[in-house]
Amino acid sequence: MNGQWRRTPRHVHAAPVMGTTASIHVIGEVTPVAFTEAVHGCMAELQRADRVFSTYRDDSDLRRIARGELEVADADPLYSEVVTACAAAERETGGLFRAAIAGVFDPTGLVKGWAVERAARAWLAPLLDRPGSVIAAGLTVGGDMQLFTAAGADWTWNVGIVDPADTARVIATVPVRTGAVATSGTAERGAHIVDPRTGIAAAGVASATVVADSLARADVFATAAVVAGFEDLSWVGRIPEASGVVVSPDGRVRRFLGGVEVTSTHVAA
Repeated sequence: MNGQWRRTPRHVHAAPVMGTTASIHVIGEVTPVAFTEAVHGCMAELQRADRVFSTYRDDSDLRRIARGELEVADADPLYSEVVTACAAAERETGGLFRAAIAGVFDPTGLVKGWAVERAARAWLAPLLDRPGSVIAAGLTVGGDMQLFTAAGADWTWNVGIVDPADTARVIATVPVRTGAVATSGTAERGAHIVDPRTGIAAAGVASATVVADSLARADVFATAAVVAGFEDLSWVGRIPEASGVVVSPDGRVRRFLGGVEVTSTHVAA
């Protein structure tokens, strides 16, 4: 974030959810009641998404449907909403993202970003419209973030993109006023993203960061970038409003903006 935090009130709440940590930030003056309401609302939305879509919880709707114990029509309505969103994402990425592989539905590459964006738009964005001095608000879950800045406010979120080989080092800083940042890759969790075209885990990208208006879309295209591999940036034309960075396992870096590559370097450069 920028240096304004030294003179502007900042309210922060962090809590575990979805197997990682959620962090809620509100910049400016906000009443304790309004902040608490926003925190509870965000956490309730994220916990609901976890109950529906977790691949680790035996009692999630996703797992129960997979075992034939629950009909889709009887599941939480969020389930059908995400099925529709995944189908749209598959079309938009040209098949680089696919939630159903070998007959198994797993929306992991979309659902976290989708849930975070949904919670942030419902509970944090409205704070900027209330009378008062809230100038910015954001929700981060596991490093993926949806950020807002009030119109006319002198605030910019400066988001650091870390070197996947050394998380103490920042290889780029992205200024964001209102938008989203999502990162995927093999650096932290290994080759966990399956290429739907081959059925084999994609291992050619250490990290891919996508900056866009929507975290759901940024998350999907960060996944698509990993599947496409470091040498293939043809997908960036499908999301021309986005920018970002793709890093290879050997430290090469490709940056894109406005649907085209803008530079290619090495982390050490």
